[in-house]
Amino acid sequence: MNKIIYLDAAASALKPESVIRAEMDFLQNSYANAGRGICARAAAVDDMIARARADVARFINARPDQIVFTSGTTDGMNRIVHIINDRACGAGIKNKTVMVSDLDHHSARLPFELLCDSDMCKFVLCPMDEKYNLMCSGLPRADVFVITAMSNVIGTPQDVAGLVAAARKKNPDVITVVDAAQYVVHNEIDVQKWDCDFMCFSAHKIGADTGLGIMYIKNPERWGAPDKFGGGMISKITGSAVEHNAIFQWENAPAKFEAGTLPLTQIIGLPAAIDYLSANRPNLDLIKYLYDRLSKNPRIRVITPRDSALFTFFAPGMHVLDLGALVGARGLCLRVGNMCASWIHKVLGVDGSARVSVGPWNTIDDVQHAADIIESVVK
Repeated sequence: MNKIIYLDAAASALKPESVIRAEMDFLQNSYANAGRGICARAAAVDDMIARARADVARFINARPDQIVFTSGTTDGMNRIVHIINDRACGAGIKNKTVMVSDLDHHSARLPFELLCDSDMCKFVLCPMDEKYNLMCSGLPRADVFVITAMSNVIGTPQDVAGLVAAARKKNPDVITVVDAAQYVVHNEIDVQKWDCDFMCFSAHKIGADTGLGIMYIKNPERWGAPDKFGGGMISKITGSAVEHNAIFQWENAPAKFEAGTLPLTQIIGLPAAIDYLSANRPNLDLIKYLYDRLSKNPRIRVITPRDSALFTFFAPGMHVLDLGALVGARGLCLRVGNMCASWIHKVLGVDGSARVSVGPWNTIDDVQHAADIIESVVK
């Protein structure tokens, strides 16, 4: 069998040994539930979760109480829609304008689009330039602005701080929501500089485990009732147990947004992933190598610029699923399809594309071999 070359880091990162060790040690030696007990082991797990939350906060220059653990970016984006649509806090988005862009992943745009389909709000598009960068000039006025910090197809970082500032000039009360799932892998995040209201990313993209995400909330106490309900997020209930009009007193953030048992094992492994990524960002010179070599091939059309974090392409006359199957049979793992980003593919005029993405584990030998395989398949 051919050696497997994993060049699909943008879909999910391989796990560093330090993350695996941290999770295994927790499961074998320290496991207990968090926030549910007063024994020494349970208290120790509470401390582990608190330290992990603090590590995430430092990673993005936030406060620990602004960090909410979710199951991933998709979960976070859906929850944000419900949080800001809560009538109790007076910030419902009925009859409001939501600005999105053609760079958006389905998970960033669909939750808002479904609301718009039910006539609750309307859409406007953020303008893009000829290089598929979101433009700060000419922004329409919006009440909610969804910003993709880095497209999972184009792979270039966007000027999030500039976009937020430009949107606030049109509407000082605009709610800004940032999808940082791809951006966080290659760039440092400073939410203070971005000045966004919400931001999400997934742990598995940065080398931690699946089933865990981060939702940053700039002003967690601004929002009224949480969007999920269960154990650990209510501090007091007044009224009879059988009354329907009982009054709930929520815990302070982030607890009021974290109903039920957290993904403990994944959270315990997260600090190790953050440390590893901070010291071992993906080598984007490998992407430049692919660009310099394959952009010269007349059978290949390259979508991404040379300085992208991704190498995205297609071969005219060959379906991308066929391309993916052929390179996969030769041991090359890359992503093919619409990348759950249909809108940018419509702009590009293609049904789908093939994407190469590198992680800290990849070497020049990997991309040289990948280029050999791709060239042999498209000739």
